[in-house]
Amino acid sequence: MEGKINKQLKKVLKKIVKEAHEPLAVADAKLGGVIKEKLNLSCIHSPVVNELMRGIRSQMDGLIPGVEPREMAAMCLGLAHSLSRYRLKFSADKVDTMIVQAISLLDDLDKELNNYIMRCREWYGWHFPELGKIISDNLTYCKCLQKVGDRKNYASAKLSELLPEEVEAEVKAAAEISMGTEVSEEDICNILHLCTQVIEISEYRTQLYEYLQNRMMAIAPNVTVMVGELVGARLIAHAGSLLNLAKHAASTVQILGAEKALFRALKSRRDTPKYGLIYHASLVGQTSPKHKGKISRMLAAKTVLAIRYDAFGEDSSSAMGVENRAKLEARLRTLEDRGIRKISGTGKALAKTEKYEHKSEVKTYDPSGDSTLPTCSKKRKIEQVDKEDEITEKKAKKAKIKIKVEEEEEEEEEEEEEDKVLVVEEEETTSVKKKKKKDKKKHIKEEPLSEEEPCTSTAISSPEKKKKKKKKRDSED
Repeated sequence: MEGKINKQLKKVLKKIVKEAHEPLAVADAKLGGVIKEKLNLSCIHSPVVNELMRGIRSQMDGLIPGVEPREMAAMCLGLAHSLSRYRLKFSADKVDTMIVQAISLLDDLDKELNNYIMRCREWYGWHFPELGKIISDNLTYCKCLQKVGDRKNYASAKLSELLPEEVEAEVKAAAEISMGTEVSEEDICNILHLCTQVIEISEYRTQLYEYLQNRMMAIAPNVTVMVGELVGARLIAHAGSLLNLAKHAASTVQILGAEKALFRALKSRRDTPKYGLIYHASLVGQTSPKHKGKISRMLAAKTVLAIRYDAFGEDSSSAMGVENRAKLEARLRTLEDRGIRKISGTGKALAKTEKYEHKSEVKTYDPSGDSTLPTCSKKRKIEQVDKEDEITEKKAKKAKIKIKVEEEEEEEEEEEEEDKVLVVEEEETTSVKKKKKKDKKKHIKEEPLSEEEPCTSTAISSPEKKKKKKKKRDSED
């Protein structure tokens, strides 16, 4: 298994070297290399040799005389068990089940701690509600509770080990004027017991995290360098083991942990997710939202290489992970620092940008911008006031004169139009009268009228005149 020559094998091979004239068929290439170096015996390893070995194993009962099939089966079973035990003992650090259990326990501890701390804050908040606003850190809150207990003891308690002086003074001042209710000693005992539970669990969590870090550096050092301990452990736990994770493609590792979103997107024919558990890696976290997809794809590709190197490689160094991470960081810098490309023939030339120089300017606060009212009242002289009044009066007079002139012009225009209309009417009436006189003269010459006839003619002519006048007015209008 290790590619080393056993003592028994060495004795057998030494006997063969003296008599052998042909190369030795070997099932393991590493073992063949060691035999060639130490005993100067030429070895062959090929598919034909593998087929030959398989035939020997299948016909082992016939080739070795005096061995019963039951004994051979028992021997094979015992050999398999001893081999598996040897493998486990040999690579105790390579057992990734410990990582799977540790990361799942770490997640459970985080959930329980959050529940316990929330309950503790809410419970003690009835007695001393101001303390929760002053102390934001959960662990220090529980330690203060454990040390002091009742609200009345804060005045005489010394909290300099846990809190800074300013916060300590604020807590003592708040304890004197607190709005909380009074609580019995039995209630405080139960709250303190819960605080001790929180402190113990948090201490165990830190210890477990250190254990997980050491285990990850032993089993998958390159993955820890690339992605980090927690993300690497979650990837291994999600896949089941390091070997199962090594069998996945880079595209699968990229979206590992986002299966629901993937199948939902495929079902609704929308965009598929760009990242899963790998989103929590530090490299993806420090990129801008525009480049997160690109970086997660590149990180997944390099992480898969690191996983396969850790799973199948013999070397336990993290040199490859460090090298790949440096490449990714350089690529990230180029993506972030890339300027706007020029619209040129090739389209590859980068736009020339001036170098940024930070100039710190100390600006003072200008209080004049606070109010819209003037800061100092300006007193005007009497002469200035008089001049301003005169100017306003002149402007008002000019405006009145303009208005009067415009009104007069409008009146004149109206009068002219009326005169024109009257002149036209007079001309028409004179022309009508002349025609009538001519008609009368002609009529008198032809027939002398009696006294009754002129009355009738005048009576008839008067309504005709009225009608004509109406028609003229209508046409003029």
